[in-house]
Amino acid sequence: MKFVKLLRHLDFLKSVFLFSITAFGGAQAHLAMMLKTFVNERKDVTEEELMEYNAFCQMLPGASSTQLVTLIGYKRGGFLLSILSLIMWLLPACTLMGAFSFLLVYFDQEAIDTASLFKYINPMAIGFIAYSGYKLMRISVHNPITRIILVIVTIITFLFFKVPWVFPGMLLLSGLATCFSRKRIPQQGTPPRKIRWGNILVFLAVFAVAGYLSETSRKNNWENRWKFNLFENFYRFGSLVFGGGDVLTPMMYEQYVVRPENPKKVSDTQRLRINKQEFLTGYGVLKAVPGPTFSIASFVGGMAAKDRGPGSQLQGSVIATVAIFLPSTLLVLFFFPVWNNLKKYAVIYRAMEGVNAAIVGIIFASFFYLFKDISIDLTDGKIVHWLNIITITGTFAVLNYTKIKAPFIVLFCLLLGLLF
Repeated sequence: MKFVKLLRHLDFLKSVFLFSITAFGGAQAHLAMMLKTFVNERKDVTEEELMEYNAFCQMLPGASSTQLVTLIGYKRGGFLLSILSLIMWLLPACTLMGAFSFLLVYFDQEAIDTASLFKYINPMAIGFIAYSGYKLMRISVHNPITRIILVIVTIITFLFFKVPWVFPGMLLLSGLATCFSRKRIPQQGTPPRKIRWGNILVFLAVFAVAGYLSETSRKNNWENRWKFNLFENFYRFGSLVFGGGDVLTPMMYEQYVVRPENPKKVSDTQRLRINKQEFLTGYGVLKAVPGPTFSIASFVGGMAAKDRGPGSQLQGSVIATVAIFLPSTLLVLFFFPVWNNLKKYAVIYRAMEGVNAAIVGIIFASFFYLFKDISIDLTDGKIVHWLNIITITGTFAVLNYTKIKAPFIVLFCLLLGLLF
C-alpha cells in the first residue's frame, strides 16, 4: 500500500531531482527557485507555507536549503517522502564533489578552468535572489514595524555579512520586536498544554556518542580511528554552523589544513589533513556545482582519506556526507512537530511577523552584497561587467513576467558563458 502511495509522488521526486541539478547560487537563490518550482508551478506548498518553513529552518543550524526540501517532501507525503526528497536533492551534488576528490589526483589543478562555462551563473543566481526578495516582500512586509525591520536588517546584515551570528541574531531580535503586539495578533483558541521534547534527545545522543568514540579512538590510537574522527568532525560542523557553506568552509579549512600543520600534530600519522591547494581547488569547483553548498563535505571527506587508498577514500566521502547532513535532518524532522505546537501560541505568531520581515531583509542584503562584488569596481566606483548587469536584470524579468522554468534559465546562462 505504501508503495502504491509512493508511486503517486514520482512526479514530485522528478521535480526535486531537476531542481537539484539546476539549483546554483546558494541558499537564497535556492529559495527563489523553490518559490518558482514548488509554489508557482507545482503548487506543492503555498507562499505562506514556504515562508513559514524557511523561517523555521533559518533558526536552526545546518543546511537550510536541505531542510527546506525535506520539509516540502514531509508536507506532501510524510516521513518516507521527506527522506526520498532529501536523497534526490543531495545525490547529484555530493556524487559530483565526491568524484572530484578522486579526479583531482590525476588532474593538473592549474588546468581546471570552469570560468568560461559558468561565467554568468553567479549573476543569474543574484537575479534569482532579487526575485525571491521581491516576491516575499509582498507577503511579509505590510505595516510600519515590518518596514522598519526590513530596512534595519538589510543594512546591518550587509555591513556584517561575514559574521556568522548576524543571521540568527537578526531573526531573534526581529522576532522580539513584534512578539508583544497583542492588538494586531491576539491569542485565539487554546494553546497546547504539553509539548513533547523527547525526540530532541536522539540528536543530542548522536552528538554525545560521536564525541565519545572520537576521543576514545584518539587516546587509544585505534587502527581505524580516522573514521570516528571524521564522523565527529562533520557531525559537529553540521550541528553548529549558521550561515551556510561560506561559514562551513573556513571551519573545515582550519580543521584539515591549518591545524595539522601544528608541530605537535605533524608526527601524528593518523591525523586527517588536506593540502592547501587541493582544498582551495575543491572550493572553487563547488561554485560551479548545483545543489547544496554543504556538498563540499563529500570532497573534503574523500581528500582527507585519499592517502589510505581508494576504498578508504570512498568511505571518507560517504562518512562525511552522512555526518554533515544528519544533524540538519534530525533537527528539522524532530523539531518540526514541536514547532507546530509552539506556533499555536499567539506570541510565536507575533514573533513570526518580525522573523519573516527579517528574512526578506537578509535576502536583500545578500543581493546587495553579492551585487557589489560581481558588478561594481569599488576602487573607482565604476560599474563594470555590463553583461552581468544584463544577466541579473534579465533573470529577474524572466522569473517575474514569464512562465519559463528555472532549468531553462540555467541552460541559457551556461550557453551565454560559452558564447561571450
